[in-house]
Amino acid sequence: MQTATRFLVNPLPAPTLPPLDLVDDLRHRRLIAPDAQFQTLYGGRTNKVWKVLEGNGGKVLKLYRTGLRNPLFRNDAELEARCLTALEPTGFAPRLRAAGQHQNGRWVFYDHAPGTPWRKDTTDVALLLGKLHGLDVSVPAPRGCNGGADLARHGQSILDGCTSAMRHQLEQLKPDEQVQPTQQTCLIHGDPVAGNILVAPSGLTLIDWQCPAQGDPCEDIALFVSPAMQHLYRGSALTPEEEDQFLSSYRRADIVTRFKSLRRWYAWRMAAYCLWRIENGSPDYATGLELERAVLERS
Repeated sequence: MQTATRFLVNPLPAPTLPPLDLVDDLRHRRLIAPDAQFQTLYGGRTNKVWKVLEGNGGKVLKLYRTGLRNPLFRNDAELEARCLTALEPTGFAPRLRAAGQHQNGRWVFYDHAPGTPWRKDTTDVALLLGKLHGLDVSVPAPRGCNGGADLARHGQSILDGCTSAMRHQLEQLKPDEQVQPTQQTCLIHGDPVAGNILVAPSGLTLIDWQCPAQGDPCEDIALFVSPAMQHLYRGSALTPEEEDQFLSSYRRADIVTRFKSLRRWYAWRMAAYCLWRIENGSPDYATGLELERAVLERS
């Protein structure tokens, strides 16, 4: 959820600098130059991220916040480091340079990926996710939700943390489709929103690998097409034409068919998550909640 340029919903906070002892540690390790400068990167909703300004294209320092309990998006620095290491040969993930522990939390240090956040052409994103889901890589990631029963439990656990009257309205919209788990699991990104996909002349790069899983590829598809996530990170939901283009370009008809059978479950869980965010101080999720409810009601 972090990189140089993102769609911004709220005014920018004041720039910050990394902890001085962490900067000294990076200098001692010769990861940064003695006179390195730091630029705060905005757009992420969880961690503190800086670009290290150097003559060789720059690096990114991400300092993970601790104590956060997000019910949908994991925030695991070790998993990000493992994924970046495993995916370095693919060319669509940043190259990891180092990772470590600081008193304020874990950190990762990797090459700054060129490009700007994705805005249009869903074909390229479909091909990127299809390539990821087809990889034979071994990353000890946790198991993701798989099938309707898993999504029902996960969505209800999120709603159990909500207290407003909307919780009961969403419980009444709970889907009843029975969709069995798939045996065709793979490494999934877990957060392929528009802000985590960088577009450059050299191709697309997936950043922010802090919540991957060994799971159903439909999870990544659902998160990308989610109208709430598109609204938050791009400013608008996909049009029907953009969504159709994405699904047809994914080139795995069996997985697309499975996603469609699970779509209402994913929308229901996302609506629950939007409500949880609203109740925990993020009113900008209100439009996303209504967009996901619309998917539930029209489906």
